[in-house]
Amino acid sequence: MKKIIILLAGLGWLSGSLAAQTGEDDVPYSVNEGTMIGLGRYNLASSYVSPPGEGNVSYTGIGLRTLNERMKLLSPHLSLQQILHVDLSMTQNSGATISALSGIIDYTYGYHYRFSPVENLKLLAGPSLRGMFGFIYNTQSANNSTAINVDIDLNLSVAALYTFYLRNYPLTLRYQADLASAGVLFAPDYGQSYYEIFGLGNMGGVVRFSSFHNKLAMRNYLTVDIPLWKFTIRTGYMNNLYSTDISGVKTHHFSHSFVIGLVKEFVSFKGKDLRKRRRYKSAYY
Repeated sequence: MKKIIILLAGLGWLSGSLAAQTGEDDVPYSVNEGTMIGLGRYNLASSYVSPPGEGNVSYTGIGLRTLNERMKLLSPHLSLQQILHVDLSMTQNSGATISALSGIIDYTYGYHYRFSPVENLKLLAGPSLRGMFGFIYNTQSANNSTAINVDIDLNLSVAALYTFYLRNYPLTLRYQADLASAGVLFAPDYGQSYYEIFGLGNMGGVVRFSSFHNKLAMRNYLTVDIPLWKFTIRTGYMNNLYSTDISGVKTHHFSHSFVIGLVKEFVSFKGKDLRKRRRYKSAYY
């Protein structure tokens, strides 16, 4: 994990150096910020909170999410993206006899190398670091009632941004996929209580290495930006896939959501610089 942090810090230093070398036209880089809310269908399970003898019971229902993302150019070929995501759901088992609540909060910080093979198309690829805290609470479990998920991952991220015109009306289509490649997570054994771990201090073996052999964590975005009057609306589809099979505990958290929100593009200047500079370079458009 220390190597991952050093890698991202090195990319940040490199981006600052490149940005300092590319100020020939003195055009500033703007920040593209979008805030969206979403509503969708959820399917989740954790054998840690499933009643004894019933296997890994799945719960389905409705969930809400909110997402704030920022993207900024650091140089002509490097951009920074930050994403803060909060997710809440209320679900039931197939017989509607047991309910489960879940929540996730995660933050992603990453860099994309970018190039434009054709006009109006931007292709992006790079690493990101993601931290996540989540829980599943079974309202009627006689075993462990709450399963906690804490993850830190190195992600591989790819995206495509394409601006096209519909009767001279500009629309920007984005597809992005983030896939966890390696990391560490909190993974107690089945039946190992949190009192045993935190109260008695039996914490040996609860932090495990994760990769493709025991974990799938992927998020897909498909959105379109639509300028309307003085606003820009971002709307589309978001898919979240998360599953683990570690220490005898199987967990999954799948969701499909419709998302919609507002986008703003802004540049931060001081005093007289703001009056001098009217143009900007966008990481998104």
